[in-house]
Amino acid sequence: MDLKNLYREIVNEHNLNPSHKHPMEGATHELRGVNPSCGDDIVLFLKTEDGVVKEASFTGEGCAISQASCDMMCDQVVGLTEAEALERAELFHGMIRGEVTDESSLEALDEAASLQDVSHMPARVKCAMLGWRTMKEILDGQG
Repeated sequence: MDLKNLYREIVNEHNLNPSHKHPMEGATHELRGVNPSCGDDIVLFLKTEDGVVKEASFTGEGCAISQASCDMMCDQVVGLTEAEALERAELFHGMIRGEVTDESSLEALDEAASLQDVSHMPARVKCAMLGWRTMKEILDGQG
């Protein structure tokens, strides 16, 4: 199986069988994120304690890329400090913008690196960024 097919399977799996798509009881943060250009609409829930992301989940609807990216983002940030989660979001954003391409940097993104080709699809960049942008707004104190 070639790498593009493997990446496509990872995205499909996170879209069709998301681990983190459910409302969260006792969330310390909740923020709606919307991508008006294509209709992606999520609510992101985070539970933080002592500056560490203990739980993350989301609800909502959208395209496969937005839903898979949000699920992968939840995988990524649980267990990180808020500062580390923001750094991870910046790394993901750099990858999506095509500015971060070296394998050693992208390893930190784990399965989220499977969305690297989105950088070649400008109409899908906002889809991939929705969950990450919403998390950034929460952790930067805007949500």
